Parts: sequence; C-alpha cells; structure tokens
Amino acid sequence: MTRLQALFGGTFDPVHYGHLKPVETLAELVGLTRAILMPNNVPPHRPQPEASAAQRRTMLELAIRDKPLFTVDDRELRRDTPSWTSQTLQEWREEQGPDAPLAFIIGQDSLLTFHTWHRYDTILDHAHLLVCRRPGYPSIMPDPEKQAWLERHLTHDPQDLHTLPAGKIYLAQTPWYAISSTQIREQLARHQSCADLLPEAVQDYIIQQGLYR
Repeated sequence: MTRLQALFGGTFDPVHYGHLKPVETLAELVGLTRAILMPNNVPPHRPQPEASAAQRRTMLELAIRDKPLFTVDDRELRRDTPSWTSQTLQEWREEQGPDAPLAFIIGQDSLLTFHTWHRYDTILDHAHLLVCRRPGYPSIMPDPEKQAWLERHLTHDPQDLHTLPAGKIYLAQTPWYAISSTQIREQLARHQSCADLLPEAVQDYIIQQGLYR
C-alpha cells in the first residue's frame, strides 16, 4: 500500500481524547500511516483560542509523544491571516507532489456545511475527505444537489484512498466521545480533574501554565 497521510485541523484548546481516539480508529479502518495534527491560528468560524499558539502546540506535542501515528504541523500558527483549509491543502499538495495520496479529516457536522467553506470546490482537487461520524447529525446532505455531489465522490472502498491521490469522500464509522474542549476548560476553571478526558501530560502542563482559570 502507498503511504496515505491525513491532516486533521482544529483549535485544540486543549487537545483531548475526543480528538485523538477517533483518528486512531480511523487509521485502522483505512490503513492510514500518518495523521498530522494541525492547530489553527485564526479560526474563521469560531472564537479565538484561550491558550497561545505556543501553548497549544506544546500540548499537542505532549499528547502524542508516545503515539507514533501522529505528528504536528504548525504552518497555520505561523500565519497572521485566517486559516483557510483550501489554501493549506493546496500548499501541502505542492509539497507532496501530484501522486501522493493525501486526505483531510473532518466531522460529519462539517461535511453538512462543507459548501460554505472558503473555495470548497478546490479541496477535493488536493485531498480526499475522511469523515468521522457525529451522533445526532443527518446522514444525508441538506438538499438534492449537495447529496448528488456527495454521491459522485463517495467511496466505500478504503483502497481507493491509496490508489488515487485525491477526490474521494469516505464516511468512517469511528467511535464518538462526548468530550469537548469547552467542557474541559469549564471543569478546570472549577479545579476539577480531567484525567479521564485528556492525556495526563497535557493536564499537568495546563496546571503548570495556569491555563483556563
């Protein structure tokens, strides 16, 4: 098999098991050899992070230090402009070459609003979409035109993700963890342990840095 790589973007404020564990299952389902965690700098559609760019990068590095599947890409942290996925994936494709199989990981909720993304129509030119399920969200697109678009690109065969460089959408039956960064920040503000929600090294760093108080 070719070495399928996937980017997984997010604020990671802080990173937790709800980010990491579904991607580990996804890697087993599709033969993913490398999952690249990419923290956003200026997320276009959500409030700015509480932790600094350097702190969020450090938390990611601590979270994956014993997980060889994962690496960190901080390219978006080095930008002063909004973190547009279309721009990042175009850059990544240029770096990896035209034939490398590349993918971008999103949740089912993001798939439903995918057509509102900046230059969304270019994204599948550069990468596959790996979609992790989200309970409570519809399994079909909001209108027939978008559903037809999904069906044109949909594959049920993970091998397609390895033999083609881009252009496919794979709906993955990954586990759902009812964990959110907001929940963790609120618990930490109340001085409650989050040891079951995120790696111990991350919690220790948060306490040492005095974050989310």
